[in-house]
Amino acid sequence: MKKKKYVMPVVLFIIFEAVAVTLWLTTKNIFYLFNFSYIGLALSFGVFLYTKKYKYARRITQLLVGLYMLVYLGIISRENMQIEGFWYYLFTGVFEAATIHYAVAKVFGPLIFGRGWCGYACWTAMVLDFLPYKTPQQPRKKLGWLRYATFAASFIFVAALFLAQVGNIERIMFLAFIIGNVIYYAVGIILAFAFKDNRAFCKYICPITVFLKPMSYFALFRVKCDKDKCIDCGRCKKVCPMDVDVTDNSRKRKNGTECILCFECTKECPKKAL
Repeated sequence: MKKKKYVMPVVLFIIFEAVAVTLWLTTKNIFYLFNFSYIGLALSFGVFLYTKKYKYARRITQLLVGLYMLVYLGIISRENMQIEGFWYYLFTGVFEAATIHYAVAKVFGPLIFGRGWCGYACWTAMVLDFLPYKTPQQPRKKLGWLRYATFAASFIFVAALFLAQVGNIERIMFLAFIIGNVIYYAVGIILAFAFKDNRAFCKYICPITVFLKPMSYFALFRVKCDKDKCIDCGRCKKVCPMDVDVTDNSRKRKNGTECILCFECTKECPKKAL
């Protein structure tokens, strides 16, 4: 039984290592071998710490992956890893960097892990999760439509640069990454305090969720409820940062595509029904 709990971190590492080797061999670029091997190792380490019931397991993974992508890939390597970078490489017809990142983490990855990206790798949420409102203190607002506005704005911004044939576009994309992150952090922090909810930015503004939500509907790994053990105490719903009704096992459950696999609900359940 003890060995069984280590299956998940091992499987997780194998999946990322398979991606790493495949991209390395197909692109002939050894960077992808190191990149996805590192991310897989960091995620597996976090899940391993979780099996050991270490309180800050997820936070450690967030820092290991989030800082790597923000500081090394973004600032040092000057890659725009935000959605603008995805549009940029898509328009240039280059399948690398942000394009591969989005394909793996935010388009096809959610078919397996749902919105696990949001819980363990997002460098915006990495900071927001340190704010005081870890569980929502107010009812969810009907502002989800804003994410489509920011999604459209990012596309229009990059498209306008190409249509206007702006010079030195790579420098502009790097500046857009820096400025965009500053804006994201500022808006995220303001919303967190305004709505008393650390994840308000994720729920209402983040454009990445436009990719994540529909794919997460079909996620292979999901939190499920053992109805025979559940006593309907409601504690799992109170601690969920994304307002997911994890007691409903259907794919149409309330806010089902918002689950970030933080497992706060499983920790809180008194009957270990989740």
